[in-house]
Amino acid sequence: MKIGIIFSLAVLLFSINFIQFAIAFETEQEPNPPKIPEPTPEPEPIRMPEPEPTPEPFPGETESEKIQRLSAENDKLKQKNNNLQDQISILNNDKSVLQNKILELNDKIESLKEVIMEQVRIISDLANSLKGILFEKILSPIMNF
Repeated sequence: MKIGIIFSLAVLLFSINFIQFAIAFETEQEPNPPKIPEPTPEPEPIRMPEPEPTPEPFPGETESEKIQRLSAENDKLKQKNNNLQDQISILNNDKSVLQNKILELNDKIESLKEVIMEQVRIISDLANSLKGILFEKILSPIMNF
């Protein structure tokens, strides 16, 4: 029995050493270089389609009709431009009126701040005099007793 255990231990140690040798041998191997891919053929360039000729916007229109149409469009645009300029001048006038109102309101705020500060000074003076009256006339006779 002892011989069997010793024999099995020897076989076990031998197999462990063999496995370690096999693993070390596998890790030391260098990998094969990758295969070089074959060149792909050059793709054909995409050709731009030839543009279709643009049709005339108003076919069959004579020169005089074209002049009349363009002059009517020009008059409409001039009228729109005049209307927009009038609106701009109205808005500028409104802006100046509002700026004047803002200045007036700021002046009123400043004057109200001054009034409030004066009222705060008066109230603090009244509070100090009330405190003086309380301590001198009411509490001092009580403290003397």
